[in-house]
Amino acid sequence: MPEETHVLVIFPHPDDETFSSAGTLARYIDQGVPVTYACLTTGQMARNLGNPPFATRESLPTIRERELEAAAEAIGITDLRKMGLRDKTVEFEPHDEMDAMVQSLIDECQPSVIISFYPQFAVHPDHEATAEAVVRTVGRMPANERPRLQLVAFSNDAPEKLGDPDILNEISDYKEVKLRAFKAHASQMGPFLEDLASPEVGGEVQGFLEVEPYWIYNFES
Repeated sequence: MPEETHVLVIFPHPDDETFSSAGTLARYIDQGVPVTYACLTTGQMARNLGNPPFATRESLPTIRERELEAAAEAIGITDLRKMGLRDKTVEFEPHDEMDAMVQSLIDECQPSVIISFYPQFAVHPDHEATAEAVVRTVGRMPANERPRLQLVAFSNDAPEKLGDPDILNEISDYKEVKLRAFKAHASQMGPFLEDLASPEVGGEVQGFLEVEPYWIYNFES
């Protein structure tokens, strides 16, 4: 991985960081690179209430916030920012307010790289709104001052339209870290962990514990 001075992570939901980047972030932290994670919501509108259910609609926001804290601890993140937006409404936030929030984080952290979602390839409306705010904000900066955008593309057509990932982080050494982070998100991860343990399905999802792909955003293209 490239040497970094500060990694800023911006995702909208608890567990976005685990699915996409737990191993990568744990490695940065082991290398002594500061990591700041700005999680925009507490995921209070998630469908899952545990498997079997142990949360209610009323208790889920608190539970997911605690799960976020536990996952961050498992990864080694000590600078966790809870930005206070509401789940499933990020797409409706005014652009100027979203961009100001992103710019404030950049001004404070002075990151050499930002990890977030890739616009148009992020699947969920909150993901897309987050991605667009990051790209808009960084795009307004002078080219020589921009942090690198190391972005996650989850949609199935990403490799076809974006080409192969620019970065493939092999994270086998951090498999147990990522698995602990998955387990920390207990209300949401029951089905995934069942698939992981299944002889029939487990091999298909092992990739999440072995490689983390990213695309570098090119403002010139």
